[in-house]
Amino acid sequence: MLNVDNLTLHYGASQILWGVSLAARVGAVTAVMGTNGVGKTSLLRAIAGRHPYSGGTITLDGQDLHHPNAAQAARAGIAYVPQGREIFPLMSVTENLQTGFACLPKSEHHIPDRIYDLFPVLKQMKDRRGGDLSGGQQQQLAIARALIAQPKVLLLDEPTEGIQPNIIKQIGKVIELLRSEGKIAIILVEQYFDFAYGLADEFCVLNRGEVVLSRPANQVTKTEIFERVSI
Repeated sequence: MLNVDNLTLHYGASQILWGVSLAARVGAVTAVMGTNGVGKTSLLRAIAGRHPYSGGTITLDGQDLHHPNAAQAARAGIAYVPQGREIFPLMSVTENLQTGFACLPKSEHHIPDRIYDLFPVLKQMKDRRGGDLSGGQQQQLAIARALIAQPKVLLLDEPTEGIQPNIIKQIGKVIELLRSEGKIAIILVEQYFDFAYGLADEFCVLNRGEVVLSRPANQVTKTEIFERVSI
């Protein structure tokens, strides 16, 4: 389990997160929701070691990560799929996937068949450059690259943004499968309300950098969440 407790974060003199707490369980999807600019991406960046947090703690399996940088967070088992995907456009699909080997021992430097089972299009296009893929294909590549590292926690930032509906459905099915296998905790930041609502086991709604709702899916109504997200 990943636990974030009383997290604060600043960009210069501006405070973005104010005492944010959440828990992400293995075998569950925690949806972080809210309007633009409320701190959702900043929260993921802090967890992934992409931006230093000012106060609070992040623990994984009971171990305090002590303000990790990106490499330390990745080695601890946190994989981040950022908004914008950040695939390498001049590298092939295969080469992009191989960058996920960085946290693995040499004996595991191979692309498992499971990756291509989850994302068949990547096998068909494995020699094509990442920049030549469609937006939806690039998103699948970014998620696959994250999974190569065999993470304990998967952070997904707006995975449906700019993606065609058929690929949104495919990504949803992959998330459902990962959850059902019970080996990974998933934190999903998502503006597409119905997509997030349909997948979430836990909700954490932010407004102006603070948590305004934190509840299991079976203890909150769709209307309650929508009203909070629309503030």
